[in-house]
Amino acid sequence: MLLCLLYWYMNTNEKLIQHFYTCFKHKDISGMQECYAEEADFSDAVFKDLDTKQVRSMWAMLIKSGKDLEIKFSNIYADEHTATADWQAAYTFSVTGRKVLNKIKASFILKDGKIISHKDNFNFYIWAKQALGLPGLLLGWTPFIKNKIRKKAAKNLLSYMKAQ
Repeated sequence: MLLCLLYWYMNTNEKLIQHFYTCFKHKDISGMQECYAEEADFSDAVFKDLDTKQVRSMWAMLIKSGKDLEIKFSNIYADEHTATADWQAAYTFSVTGRKVLNKIKASFILKDGKIISHKDNFNFYIWAKQALGLPGLLLGWTPFIKNKIRKKAAKNLLSYMKAQ
C-alpha cells in the first residue's frame, strides 16, 4: 500500500527510473532496454563510453550471466531533465567465484521520457578487492588492473553482441 502511494506521488521521470530498476530486479531485459532513447550512452568504471546498442547488450549480457544476481535500489530523485538513484548489485563474479556487493550511485540525463545518458559511479578498488581477492587488495587501485578488467569486459561484450 505504501509503495503504491509513493509511486503515485512520483513524477514521470522518477517513474521511468523506478521502472528501469524494477525491470532490472526482475530480469526483464526488454523492459530495461526500452527505457533508453534511440541515441543514448552509458559509462561506469568498467564499461566506458557505450552507445545505445552496446548498453542494451551489456544489460542483457549481465542479466543472462548473473545467475545469482540480486538488485536493490533506493533514493530515486528526478526533475525535468536529470535523475539520480542509489542501487546495489549482489552477485558472484564468474571469473573468480567470489561474492560481490557493489554499491552504485547512478545519474541520468533524460529527454522525452527516455534515458539519453547514464553514468554509474562506484568505488573500483572496493569492487576489485571483493571480486579478485588478494590481487584486488594489492593491485585493485592501479590503472593496470582497471585497464585489464576494462579490456576483458569490452571483449566479453563484443563476443556477446556477435553471438546475438
